[in-house]
Amino acid sequence: MLAMPSGIRACPDADRQRRLAAQLAGMIPGAVTIRVSLADPSHAWPHPHASAKGEAGETLELSRTTARVAARWVLRVWPEADWTRPHTFDLADATLIRSDLSVGRGR
Repeated sequence: MLAMPSGIRACPDADRQRRLAAQLAGMIPGAVTIRVSLADPSHAWPHPHASAKGEAGETLELSRTTARVAARWVLRVWPEADWTRPHTFDLADATLIRSDLSVGRGR
């Protein structure tokens, strides 16, 4: 990301996260959260994988391509996250939390 002469990033990370949330909401209609991990159930080795939940907590059906693209986009926005654990991206507030730490969200 290019920096302005002042040294400030041209595109703050918060804007990038909100744009990603908007893109994923458009790509996966009805999604409220996206759970991302490197544990695709159909592969024995680490592989980007995403699953989506709707407002009522129901799992939304994703094609393999959509699941992989969504996972890669989230991984690229948060490269510093500990991806040995799954994370959940909340599309409403554009935040990422470790899934094994989330309590009481119901999603």
